[in-house]
Amino acid sequence: MPINNYYNLGKTGLKVSRLALGTMTFGKEWGWGNSREESQQIFNQYLDLGGNFIDTADMYTGGTSERYIGEFMKERKNREEIVLSTKFTFNTAEGHKINAGGNGRKNIKRSVEDSLRRLKTDYIDLYIMHCWDKVTPVEEVMRSLDDLVREGKILHAGLSNVPAWYASRAQSLAQHRGYEPICTFQLEYSLIQRAIENEYIDLGQITGAGIMAWSPLGGGLLSGKYKPGIEGQKDVEGRLKKITDDGGEVSSKDNERNWGIVKALHEVSHQIDQPMASTAINWVANQSNVGSVIIGATKMSQLESNMKALDFEIPLPLMEVLNKASDFDKVYPYTFFQSNIQQRIIKEAELADKPAHYHKQQRV
Repeated sequence: MPINNYYNLGKTGLKVSRLALGTMTFGKEWGWGNSREESQQIFNQYLDLGGNFIDTADMYTGGTSERYIGEFMKERKNREEIVLSTKFTFNTAEGHKINAGGNGRKNIKRSVEDSLRRLKTDYIDLYIMHCWDKVTPVEEVMRSLDDLVREGKILHAGLSNVPAWYASRAQSLAQHRGYEPICTFQLEYSLIQRAIENEYIDLGQITGAGIMAWSPLGGGLLSGKYKPGIEGQKDVEGRLKKITDDGGEVSSKDNERNWGIVKALHEVSHQIDQPMASTAINWVANQSNVGSVIIGATKMSQLESNMKALDFEIPLPLMEVLNKASDFDKVYPYTFFQSNIQQRIIKEAELADKPAHYHKQQRV
């Protein structure tokens, strides 16, 4: 079934598909991924099914991903139909020149010009800082992004893989200095990785930034390749194996808790007669403040299956099964906000229900 509804991205007028097409697989430079022909088939099928939100980055497959997308849009003549998102931060210049990485104004200017050239377009709908560089002041980043909006080279700005305090500071600067605000936080979110629930869900709701969830399948662990209850079923393969072998963050996903989540997901998926991957994506898409979930594919069958992830509902009791299996240990200071502490604050007082039109009460 084609995607037939869209969400506004944060507090903007930009309407995007609830499922975005991630294009990290466009190109084989990283040892896995798709050829140009395979990538174009996936690109076209995603759009034909009703999707309009394409996500890439300047560093994906050494720039091949952006180049392919630019060529595909030109051949299809559909640039205005697409909401195009790309990212900057990593050093992608030949020779790894000292100012050709990070989030400084000089690299932002270099990166956006290179992306525009590869994408064969004169503007980018959503330009996202890929990662906090721990060096560049947030004031410089926000002013630089606002300048690009005023120049018409980008329409909206986002942040990915940054501390919540940094994102909060960025939004405060935008509000008080009249800069273009951040409209989305692109963050890892899945049954396996739920840490953003500590702060980012509320932060997004308060500041008007929607969540773009990446890796909803936990780096592939929730894809359905891995089945519970099989002795030695901890050997990973494909992209998950590649990232693990390279010492990437995905390696931390191979643990007892996560294999318990795989087991619960398998059982729930079986009960509702849906693929494990679709069930995992559905769970993410229906969490608070999630505007769009980034899905990727190396095979057409994967794309078509994932695009059906919103065609069904997970019954509430089964959602609770998944929630319980994927519950995570809180760390300080979040451990101090538990319900027993709240009861000591309000004592015997009861909070009256607010009218439906009133703003949402903060979670306790």
